[in-house]
Amino acid sequence: MMQLIDLFKTHQPSNYEIQQQIHYQMLIIFKSFFSMLAGDTSLELVGEMAEALVETPAFDLAAQHLKRHPACAAIIGDRYIPCNYDLEKLLTYPQKSLGYIYAATIKEKGFDPNLHTGMIAESDAQYVELRLSQTHDLWHIVTGFDTSPIGEIGLQAFHLTQFPYPLATMLVANSLMSSTLLAPEELPQLLDAIAQGLQMGKTAKPLFAQKWEEGWEKPLTQWQQELNLQPIQ
Repeated sequence: MMQLIDLFKTHQPSNYEIQQQIHYQMLIIFKSFFSMLAGDTSLELVGEMAEALVETPAFDLAAQHLKRHPACAAIIGDRYIPCNYDLEKLLTYPQKSLGYIYAATIKEKGFDPNLHTGMIAESDAQYVELRLSQTHDLWHIVTGFDTSPIGEIGLQAFHLTQFPYPLATMLVANSLMSSTLLAPEELPQLLDAIAQGLQMGKTAKPLFAQKWEEGWEKPLTQWQQELNLQPIQ
């Protein structure tokens, strides 16, 4: 742990107040990590970790990695955030379209698709996290990973061969440790999901570059073909 603390220090200014803020963020990350390790997988805890990770050098590097791809760089530069999602309108689209499938899934689960209304991202890292959070359920749909704990980790593994997403790294690592200690019988299935996610992410085109909202009417299968995705069945 001391080596990790030293690594953070080498990437930060020496200003005392900034250092104190960094140490505070690290405490939040460690607290969240160990709470998850003990079995708490609440969305609030994941959100707490994500918010703290945005302030780390690792997240800046992840944003820089995405910006190597021109379409990703354009979306990040434009701070592309579309209008609120109108689920009732999307349900009027063809039943095989991405828009219809997304709206039907969100309504069935009782989720609010517009939690991010009014949020503003000042840094590239903040925008990347905001956009990922906004489109998280879309990534589930196009990859085929379900929202079970193992399906979620499969999707996080998918992120890692698309770009070095810090939250995904932490969640995958945490799931391996937690399964080893608390549910070793789940390890084979978990490892299969991670392997599938890594391979799928490696061969797929960048999902972060997609303006899904401008192609709601497009069939889901067409999206998957164009993105070179072989979804989980």
